[in-house]
Amino acid sequence: MKISKLHIDQFRHLENLDFDFTYPEDFHIEEKRGKPLDKICFIGQSATGKTGLLQLIYDHSINLLNLELINGQIFRLKNNLNKTEVTFLIENDIFHLKNNEVSFKNRIYRNDFNSGGGQVTGLIPKKDKKDIFYFKANLVSDQNINFLSTNPIELIEKHSNELQAIKQEFQQRNNLFLMEENYGLLFNDNVDTKIWLHLLVDYLNYRKNFTQKMSELIHNGFIHDVNKLSSEFKKWQKDNPNRLESFAKEFNYILERLNLEVDLVNTEYSVPIKNKRIDQIIPFQDTSTGTKQLLLTALPLYSLETKDSIILIDEPERSLYPNIQMEVMNYYKKLAPEAQFIVATHSPFVAASFEPEERFILHFNKEGKVAVRRGISPIGDDPNDMLFNDFGVNYYNDDVQEKFKEYLELLDKVKSESNRELKKKYLLEASKLGNQYNFILDEKNQERLQ
Repeated sequence: MKISKLHIDQFRHLENLDFDFTYPEDFHIEEKRGKPLDKICFIGQSATGKTGLLQLIYDHSINLLNLELINGQIFRLKNNLNKTEVTFLIENDIFHLKNNEVSFKNRIYRNDFNSGGGQVTGLIPKKDKKDIFYFKANLVSDQNINFLSTNPIELIEKHSNELQAIKQEFQQRNNLFLMEENYGLLFNDNVDTKIWLHLLVDYLNYRKNFTQKMSELIHNGFIHDVNKLSSEFKKWQKDNPNRLESFAKEFNYILERLNLEVDLVNTEYSVPIKNKRIDQIIPFQDTSTGTKQLLLTALPLYSLETKDSIILIDEPERSLYPNIQMEVMNYYKKLAPEAQFIVATHSPFVAASFEPEERFILHFNKEGKVAVRRGISPIGDDPNDMLFNDFGVNYYNDDVQEKFKEYLELLDKVKSESNRELKKKYLLEASKLGNQYNFILDEKNQERLQ
């Protein structure tokens, strides 16, 4: 499932906005032309409605996934979405909602069911239903941190009766416990405990079985023969692989930039993080905010089924150093390669991971209303150019603008001065300023002084 079009008559303060989430017909990758965007980036200053758009897409998606028919008519269509028009591509079929009317698979359904009983069926076939994930900006919270900081054995003892049932519930995805709807996974400041348990259940069971096996081997006297102990443990581990190893390989890719790695020996934490420099485990609650948000986002993306899903992330750059911001979207895309990512960001480093056609810039027009335009800077562009072209920010502050004016004045003096010594002096001063601030005399820099 991918969203391909969105029209807003009115949603909060947004009015009469059109979003075409498809690649243009002249896109440089031919096989993508006309198809839904692989990833979407909302840019805009505060109060332009970026987070609201993520919420609107989330609401539309769970509404679509949970639509039911009673005697062939739509049942449970949310009224608060009736001032927006949306189009999704589900497999090869187009789902279109407008004015309480749904078209899907060449049929029209109207939201005019009033009362009475009848046969209840799902509009979207179960095999075509793909979950939607919404990672909110408040994900790094005490509630979520405390859960990931709890000793695995303690978690097992506390939730031992639930673990198997939780695993089955996620496999079936029927009557899911998360909310009234059956679909839609919300990762906010208070993620449902059952979600974390599902994500960690294999790691927790391994920790439990590992502890039992080692106790058994020691009880049987293998502690006195290290080689025999190691041999017996390897036999056991062959039939009981540690799933944390496969996650560690993926997560260490980004942790290496922070001189960290997942430790596969420590049993104190579900996902132990080690400082490689000092070879010491860091309690999860003591890791940086950026590290916390990376784990809280990467673990679900790695562990859950994301094929053909929509993944919404608000401010993926939060608490991350620029070198990680530059990579974070490519990293998340690597974890969920067949999902459609939709993010809202204030970071030019994150925005540079998107094609200009994948960027949607929200801005206030002359009438003070929110308008939208596509991006300009090419993918991977210099963050300064991204700031100027797409964010509409003049990254030269007042001090630098004064220096640039001084730079231009010196260049003018070089042109007009006839005295060779003075000309040389002005040229050296201009070169010094130019090198110090990396000034380049081009049309963009001239514009930035206007």
